Amino acid sequence: MKHFSIGILWRVFLLTLSLCALLYFVPDEQWVLSALTAFVSAISVFQLYYYATSTNRKLARFFESVRYSDFAVKFRSDDKMGESFREINQQFNEVLEAFRIARAEKEANLQYLNTIVQHISTGLISFGSDGRVELVNSAALKMLGIYRLRQLDDLREPHPQLFTLIATLRTGVRQLYQTSDDESLSVQATQIQLRGKVLRILVLQNIQSELQQKEIEAWQNLTRVLRHEIMNSLTPILSLVGTMKEIVQLDIAPVAPDNEGVQDLKEALQTLEKRSAGIIQFVNAYRDFTTLPKPTFVEIPARELLSGVLQLFQKSLQEAFVKTTLTIVPETLVITADADQIEQVLINLIKNAIEALQGHPNATLTIRAYSDMNQRVYIEIADNGLGIEPEALERIFIPFYTTKKTGSGIGLSLSRQIMQQHGGQLSVTSEVGKGTTFVIIL
Repeated sequence: MKHFSIGILWRVFLLTLSLCALLYFVPDEQWVLSALTAFVSAISVFQLYYYATSTNRKLARFFESVRYSDFAVKFRSDDKMGESFREINQQFNEVLEAFRIARAEKEANLQYLNTIVQHISTGLISFGSDGRVELVNSAALKMLGIYRLRQLDDLREPHPQLFTLIATLRTGVRQLYQTSDDESLSVQATQIQLRGKVLRILVLQNIQSELQQKEIEAWQNLTRVLRHEIMNSLTPILSLVGTMKEIVQLDIAPVAPDNEGVQDLKEALQTLEKRSAGIIQFVNAYRDFTTLPKPTFVEIPARELLSGVLQLFQKSLQEAFVKTTLTIVPETLVITADADQIEQVLINLIKNAIEALQGHPNATLTIRAYSDMNQRVYIEIADNGLGIEPEALERIFIPFYTTKKTGSGIGLSLSRQIMQQHGGQLSVTSEVGKGTTFVIIL
């Protein structure tokens, strides 16, 4: 306080001196000097007031900085006024620094939580009682196939059933919603109160892949059991057939070479051996379905992938007089997938399309690849063939089911399993007499 006291004293002295001079000049009617002295006295009063209230102004600046979160302010201009002023400036600066650190940590935590919310696979939508959306993550936008969501009313047109469901959904109750892309979403709501404001949080989970995965695992387990039991039964049968053929060839045939019954027995054993071998070959065809390796993801130019697959069917397409159209938007579109596995899916789908177009006039195969606003890649394979009956359409992805006379019923099942392991989807739409469209979503 030493420097502050000295400052007060000399300002009081200057004011006193000014007032004495004023009293001296006024009685002598020296108006110019009196006015000058009065001006100096006024300045002295103002300086004394300003100097004495500097601490109050400093406190006001401090509280204003806290109020508006302006923690860049520094207090140091009056450090030379004494030890107490340096200490109070230091304390002010330390408090503001503590506030600044706390705010930085809060912002970092919010950024961290926001990053987690935006990158989780579960969709989150938070909204108030007025329907205004406070938070929505990219997973929710992707599931709903929309670009942005500011009001719940924005769902009324693209998802009217979901909009109605949200309005009636009770807290803690889980409901199932089917999107226009045939994806099954689990919808659950919870309610919280934040600073006096009631918010509802909607949780969306895409359980379509889980349902498909469970279905695939069930079929895989069944296939493994069937293969095991069939192979265990056929192996000894084939061994016995081989032994019986040797007996007929070495022991019976030399004794009765022209016997008709011996010839019938030979033919029966050959037929039995042939059919047993055919069954083993048929069963082994399902080995890939139960032992599909994990995909190795690489970036593949869409043009290169699709053109390469079409090249494999060039002769078949020409023989069937199929007009082929390939469209890629944008031309530089890149697909992230296992090259061999995604190629196998495309081969299965194009092969099915060509078979569906056999003998069809003006046969057309259209392949289109593009991406949406959520960076998902779509590959559409469409034909204008006879289409698929509605009853068959519901079962074409079931293993062993086929509408072909020479099919194993494993191609589409294996294709869907491959897409499942890619985190994607394989769907189909068809109309009898107009054609079929398969859609790969990555």
